[in-house]
Amino acid sequence: MLRYNTKSWWKLIFQFHEGDTLRTLLPNILIVALFSLLVVYSDKGIMPGYLKYTATVHNLFGFVISLLLVFRTNTAYDRWWEGRRFWGSLVNTSRNIALKSHSYLDSQDPIRETIAYDISNFAEVLKNHLRGHANNSSQHVGHTPSLAAEQLFMDITDLNRQGYLTEVQFLTLNTDITVLSDICGGCERIKNTPIPFSYHVFIKKFVFFYIISMPFVFAPEFGYWTILITSFMLYVLASLEILAEEIENPFGFDTNDLPLDELAAMIKKNTHEILINYPAHKSAATLTETRI
Repeated sequence: MLRYNTKSWWKLIFQFHEGDTLRTLLPNILIVALFSLLVVYSDKGIMPGYLKYTATVHNLFGFVISLLLVFRTNTAYDRWWEGRRFWGSLVNTSRNIALKSHSYLDSQDPIRETIAYDISNFAEVLKNHLRGHANNSSQHVGHTPSLAAEQLFMDITDLNRQGYLTEVQFLTLNTDITVLSDICGGCERIKNTPIPFSYHVFIKKFVFFYIISMPFVFAPEFGYWTILITSFMLYVLASLEILAEEIENPFGFDTNDLPLDELAAMIKKNTHEILINYPAHKSAATLTETRI
């Protein structure tokens, strides 16, 4: 995910990064510019006046396509934001499991390191699973996040059987572990349910015919300025579609995708700080003195 300063107007306006749509659309923009030049030259040189300025219907089409693109962009952003909410919930749930385990277990118990690894491993496995990468946990298990959650659950269950956790403590941790599976299922729903293919195709066709018809409408009124207008409109409309395609699956490596590597690293750091490097339990009197 690209980090930037939202208040730096001029830098953002003139900055080009690897995910900028201008780089992707440049060949198409040049083709449309040449086509517009041919139409304008035909109207001004070869067959002067053969085109008539009738922009009313074309403006109506522009209004319709703007509504389609707004809906398309909002739908894609909703998917991006829902994915971010799931990973935000994963961060909070991982911290809760670590904090509860810290309070339930003895400060010198070596099992704390195992629990910390189990929690952070789930985030790492889920990240690789959503990106389609193989995990080292098992080459024979199709759904590796379930295996990672199962390992955490088994370790918590063993602590309960051995008497290190009461039944109430075990049930409390079990509820949080169940949330991990719910988060995984929500992320998979976003990844495996793309926008319908027909909708993708329809918008692209609509944008194409709208841009191609633009030189015939604007050439009598704007002359050679039509080339610039048409090219700019292609850049704007096609960029919206490209950006929507990029963020509708927010778990990849595109510039605007979610920072899964950072989130997984943060979960690992937090859980290890709580369960391994956290100070030992303090008495209530000590805590009161510290606050004062």
